[in-house]
Amino acid sequence: MTESTLNAHQIAWASQLEQIGDEHGFYRALDPEHKALFVKGDDTLVVTFDNLDDARQKVEDRLPWGVKFINSQGWSALGVAAHGWTWYRAEAVHDFFDQLKAERFFDRFKQVVFYGASMAGYAAAAFSSAAPGAKVIALSPQATLDRDLTGGWENRFRLAWRRDFNSRYGYAPNEVRTAQKMWLFYDPLSREDAVHAALFRSPNVTRIRCRHFGHNMGSVMNLMGALKPITQGCVTDDLDEAGIYKLLRARRHLPLFQKQILQQITAKKRPLLTYHYARAVLDDSYPKARPHFLRQVNTIAKQHNLAPYAPPEN
Repeated sequence: MTESTLNAHQIAWASQLEQIGDEHGFYRALDPEHKALFVKGDDTLVVTFDNLDDARQKVEDRLPWGVKFINSQGWSALGVAAHGWTWYRAEAVHDFFDQLKAERFFDRFKQVVFYGASMAGYAAAAFSSAAPGAKVIALSPQATLDRDLTGGWENRFRLAWRRDFNSRYGYAPNEVRTAQKMWLFYDPLSREDAVHAALFRSPNVTRIRCRHFGHNMGSVMNLMGALKPITQGCVTDDLDEAGIYKLLRARRHLPLFQKQILQQITAKKRPLLTYHYARAVLDDSYPKARPHFLRQVNTIAKQHNLAPYAPPEN
């Protein structure tokens, strides 16, 4: 796609959001990198953050992440979108939240929820201080990318290193202290994500350990059918930790998760454990064909004089 075509798509996308804002709330172009769309619903406001880099080729039907789902629940939505990996570290974005706070915008709502994943999870925590008493739902968030604090262990997000994380709304664990509650979802097996999670130390933070989900856990939860009910439950207070973990246990039946576990076991060179795990997956998946697991079972069976796989009897 050429630059001129890309710019035309961005203009079309912005025009669409401006029309939606005029009809249902407001739309603001904060600076060349950041936009904000408010769509009015009921007295629950969900604030989300989005990176539009992956959406520019389909701008004609694109809203900031989560806005459609939020409005489908009847809630009000405020979507803040970035063109690029900015971590929303821009004076215009900071001024926008300062202005909303000064205008008592958040006071119009019975409850306010900040929601995001990774870069957007950082923003959800960091900007929540603009609405003290809000809830925060953050998946794999960063606490900061200040190189003085993270230079020895966080090397994933080089595009953000030039950004200033020491000004307003900078250090997310401090900003989130004014929240009513923070739900922090992270994979403890991801070293960097686990360190970030450990930096959120205030008593209002509830950590949910999502083992083997990886950094992009929102996609895994969505494949499981768990993302929407977890989001709904956290917003409405209909879920506690036990209820969340019950929903997350469905990952055991997800092919993506099963392949990941098999790879980890195989890498540890534990053939008997690999054999029994692959058999269990085949039983769980039957009658769906899982040729990779079948090959693993029968190869190990031949090498170790074990029984080859036979489908379970009906």
